[in-house]
Amino acid sequence: MRLAKVTLVVRDYDESIAWFEKRLGFVVRVDTPVPEQGKRWVVIGPAGGGPGFVLGRASDEAQVASIGNQTGGRVFLFLETANFERDFNRLVASGTTIVRGPVLEPYGMVAVFEDLYGNRWDLVGPTA
Repeated sequence: MRLAKVTLVVRDYDESIAWFEKRLGFVVRVDTPVPEQGKRWVVIGPAGGGPGFVLGRASDEAQVASIGNQTGGRVFLFLETANFERDFNRLVASGTTIVRGPVLEPYGMVAVFEDLYGNRWDLVGPTA
């Protein structure tokens, strides 16, 4: 088995796609209308491969309440990079909210940032 996808609850498909493309360089892997449900099947992810994110537009009050707080304020996702400085500078230059760091930890360089809805991510440049 392998982890293939994770759902990220979002307010809007297009604003989410634009944010992830601009800030993280993610690509749209699938964007298919599902008209009978009034939804789209949208999968995004890093250009280099790995698990993708299904952008699930919130469809009820409970889902709307979870936008930006899918883990109760803890870091939700861990994004590894081979070029920490480049990717950290890209986040800063694009106006992304940096919560902590960067700091050197035993496992690598790390900074905590928030996505467009406030979910927290670790950007990690693993030690060699």
